[in-house]
Amino acid sequence: MMRKTSLILAGVLGGAAVTMIALQAPAMLTSAIAKAGSSDIYRQLNLFGEVFERTRAHYVEKPDDSQLVEGAIKGMLNGLDPHSSYLDPKSFRDMQVETRGEFGGLGIEVTMEDGLVKVVAPIDETPAAKAGIRANDIITHIDDAAVQGMTLDQAVEKMRGRVNTKIKLRLIRKGADKPMDLTITRDIIRVRSVRSRVDGGDVGYIRITQFNEQTTEALMKALSDIAAQVPPDKLRGYVIDLRNNPGGLLDQAIAVTDTFLERGEIVSTRGRDPEETQRFNARPGDKHLTAGRPLIVLINGGSASASEIVAGALQDHKRATVLGTRSFGKGSVQTIIPLGDATSGALRLTTARYYTPAGRSIQAKGIVPDIEILQEVPEEMKAGSAEISGESSLRGHLKSDGKEQGGSQSYVPPEAKDDKALTLALDLMRGAQANPAFPPNAKEAVLPR
Repeated sequence: MMRKTSLILAGVLGGAAVTMIALQAPAMLTSAIAKAGSSDIYRQLNLFGEVFERTRAHYVEKPDDSQLVEGAIKGMLNGLDPHSSYLDPKSFRDMQVETRGEFGGLGIEVTMEDGLVKVVAPIDETPAAKAGIRANDIITHIDDAAVQGMTLDQAVEKMRGRVNTKIKLRLIRKGADKPMDLTITRDIIRVRSVRSRVDGGDVGYIRITQFNEQTTEALMKALSDIAAQVPPDKLRGYVIDLRNNPGGLLDQAIAVTDTFLERGEIVSTRGRDPEETQRFNARPGDKHLTAGRPLIVLINGGSASASEIVAGALQDHKRATVLGTRSFGKGSVQTIIPLGDATSGALRLTTARYYTPAGRSIQAKGIVPDIEILQEVPEEMKAGSAEISGESSLRGHLKSDGKEQGGSQSYVPPEAKDDKALTLALDLMRGAQANPAFPPNAKEAVLPR
């Protein structure tokens, strides 16, 4: 059967990753056994069957058969890497809803660390952001129920609920003397993935918070809005802010990159199977809004996956100067495979690594900015909550093909006047400061032919 694929990229969003949605032929298990051609597989499957039957027959209380099977599936996948997992039917539906850019909940991106829920980032202008939740906060209790012992999916499920209902979270924050209790009212989360403004009358500032189905369209609108406000001869360039952007849909990341490139490779994926090896190229076309305009891309430790693809491609082609701190380092691809009928959920399986146009794998290393700049961090955050650990700290992560790198600063000041990275970017655009990395020389791009 021919496969249809649509690619999704995300960083460490509670269950999102660089992902392909795929429809595959049935009888995968039979095929796998046939390919392996080994009696060991049958022996291991017999062992599983024996454990399953003995558990059903002798456990102290009668277990639910479906829960036993689901638990076995989750254990098998969780033992592979941090981004492979089983999505039950509701989680699968939720993932599909989230990629459309609208879902119910608190507006908080989370991952699991040491049995507790860790905040990756609150989504701008959501109940979580308004309540003061920060990146790296640890959630220990949800409505007085301890998170320890829950799966990530179970914790996320408890945090979701009907609009206008309240939820209580207990948080541990590095640098705080004691846990914090927050009561938050759930709301419909409509993710506005692109925000823009004209800074000082001559620089277009565009912040992309994630890559959902509306992102490219919203980017084009932002570019048109900026063009309507600034005469062409006055526009000095664009600052594209990808800081703390955890990722999203790959086709959107490709389209965003294509907006700034006229030709050349954007990203490639390479897996064990030949069908997982693909190359995605920029298409010639109407680039009149961005053609010839200088670009500066802002990244930090919270910029992951799809964000790293955009930054890496523009950096390799010498189309943009990348400024900030090293990115997260999420360089693997997951395939979302629907299982059976609508009641069976889906498999999220790591199937490939992705590479920048220059052939770089950023797995567990991240994108190193052309210009590194650290932010001034408030005293109460200096205990470490201003940094994010990165892919290399995740248990079971795919190993890098080179030296792995640790965490990187992820703090972004709430006020633009305190934002050193943005200030430097604007100064470079206006010539108030100089740096050899800006503007980049496209003739110096070293790309494979």
